[in-house]
Amino acid sequence: MASDINFVEYVVGQLEHLGEVSARKMFGEYAIYHKEKLVALVCDNQVFVKPTQAGRAFMGDVVEAPPYPGAKPSFLMGDQVEDKEWLGQLIRLTEKELPAPKPKKEKKPAGG
Repeated sequence: MASDINFVEYVVGQLEHLGEVSARKMFGEYAIYHKEKLVALVCDNQVFVKPTQAGRAFMGDVVEAPPYPGAKPSFLMGDQVEDKEWLGQLIRLTEKELPAPKPKKEKKPAGG
């Protein structure tokens, strides 16, 4: 079951106070970016935050699950999504610990 765009927009809205937050459709679901880093996925209307040591320390009691079959486990958010300050702090900590995205390779012109 694909995620509902209204839910994705709600999640992005919960994080808009951080600035530089966006969602992009990916494989029929959505990726959430903060400062150009992929910090979370929305799959089946559930939020999965990339696991980090800082995030684990902040959350304390962590529930982990894979966002889709074959994926590595991520932090599964429940009702925490409704607490924008708490969720924002988790995303802020997660973004700081994740590596910078790799530079995109330039596409070579076709046929030449």
